[in-house]
This record gives sequence, C-alpha cells and structure tokens, in this order.
Amino acid sequence: MGGEHLRTLLSSVRYEVLPARTTEDEVLAHVPRDVVVTVTASPVKGLEPTLDLVGRLAAYGYRVVPHVPARLLRDDAHLKEVVDRLRETGVDDVFVPAGDADPPAGAYDGALPVLRGLGELGGPFARVGITGYPESHPLIHDDLTIQAMWDKSAHATYIVSNLCFDPRVLGDWVGRVRSRGVTLPVHVGVAGPVQRAKLLAMATKIGVGESTRFLTRHASWFLRFATPGGYSPDRLLARSRKVLTRPSAGVAGLHVFTFNQIAETERWRRALLDRSDG
Repeated sequence: MGGEHLRTLLSSVRYEVLPARTTEDEVLAHVPRDVVVTVTASPVKGLEPTLDLVGRLAAYGYRVVPHVPARLLRDDAHLKEVVDRLRETGVDDVFVPAGDADPPAGAYDGALPVLRGLGELGGPFARVGITGYPESHPLIHDDLTIQAMWDKSAHATYIVSNLCFDPRVLGDWVGRVRSRGVTLPVHVGVAGPVQRAKLLAMATKIGVGESTRFLTRHASWFLRFATPGGYSPDRLLARSRKVLTRPSAGVAGLHVFTFNQIAETERWRRALLDRSDG
C-alpha cells in the first residue's frame, strides 16, 4: 500500500476497547487525543460500565464513541435516559449495533427501532454508526444483513465493518453494499497485532458466560491468530490495498479491534506511520 494512502487510513483510525478495570489507565498512557476511542458494551454487565468509562475518557478530552446495543435497552424511556447522559458528557457520536444480549433486556431486538427512536428524539448525535458484516453473520443470511444495512442507512452517517481476514471477501462485500445504493462511508474493521495468549486472557476476564459466548462465536479468529503466519495486520492491509484505496469503495479509515492490547496497538500504528514516511 502506498505511503500516502496508508498514512490517511492510519490517521483516521478508531480504537475499539472493552470497559475493563485497567482500560482507562491504558488509554491515558498510550492513546493520543486525536485517536477516536470506541467503547464496547457487555451483554452480561450491561451499559453502565460503558457509559461510566465514556464519561471519564470524554472528560480527559478524547473523542469517545459508546456502543449502544439495541438489545441492552429496556424501552424508550431507557433510550432517552442514555441519550441525555451521553449528551451531558459532550458525546456527539454513537455506534448502534443490535447486540448479543439473549434474551433482549426489553422491547428492542434490533438496531433499526433504536435508530428510529433517536430520530424521534430529534437526532441528538451528529454521527451515528451501524454494523456491516463482510464475513457471514453466525445467525443471519448475508443477503439479509445487506438489506438491513439499507434499511438502517437512512438513519445513520457511517458503517463499521466487523472483522474480516480475507481481502477478497472484503472487496466483494464493499461492492455488494455499494451496488445496493448504500453510500455511507465505511470504517473497515481490522484486528490489531493480537497475541493469542493475551486474547484468551482477555476473554477469560470478561466473565464466564460472556467468555464462553465469545470463544464459541469466534473460534475461527483464534485459529487465525494461533497459526504461524496466520494473521498479520500489516499483511492484511497490504493485500487489501485495492479495495481500501478505491475511491468508489468509500473507505473513511480503519476501525481497529484492540482486544484491550492498547499499548501494543499504538506501537504498531506508530511503526507503520514511521515506515510510511520512508
């Protein structure tokens, strides 16, 4: 990938973190203020840890994007309560996935009703993100995920793609999204420089029930991380150059899944930026 294109992607990066005990300190120690930090939400622990961490990081001057999964919201009143709390902290960007809570906490079983609810509240956020699935969703047919994206696109301002390890699959998916007339910019989801042992340790820390769900749904990730030469973010970016830099693809930047390996992720990004200057 050309140095200029690489710099553009790495300069428009978002780091996804989990709201764990040490996350705040790790972000403060290693993440520059110009990097967007997105905070996930746990189907086991609920929204409170996410909202708490978002408020603290925002107070330090970070641009923070909370995940607000539909299936963690109880009802319209709860949605308004969450919106009011986020607006008080200065948040102007939210990411609204369906979420994994099973059963749902309340009336919402997908993202679209929540997106409509935000509209009914006057569109309180300047930016609203929705999910894209380059690789098959374990529970939903690919054609349905693309159709759902079309349905949601009228209420959103950007798309974040889920993890994808195959440049061909990523390119095909972007083409299908654009052929449906979805024009929202895409932040392409990639895993950072993840070590399998640390990924397993992270999964263990997020709770027994949730850890089991995480490992079951994402077994293929571990195989890729564990196999010698099986995954390298540098190699994925190089092989994805055409789709990432094609103007018609509408790629706005990278969404890096850090799996809370925050220091390692920032070191990797800085090293790539330094190399792109050469």
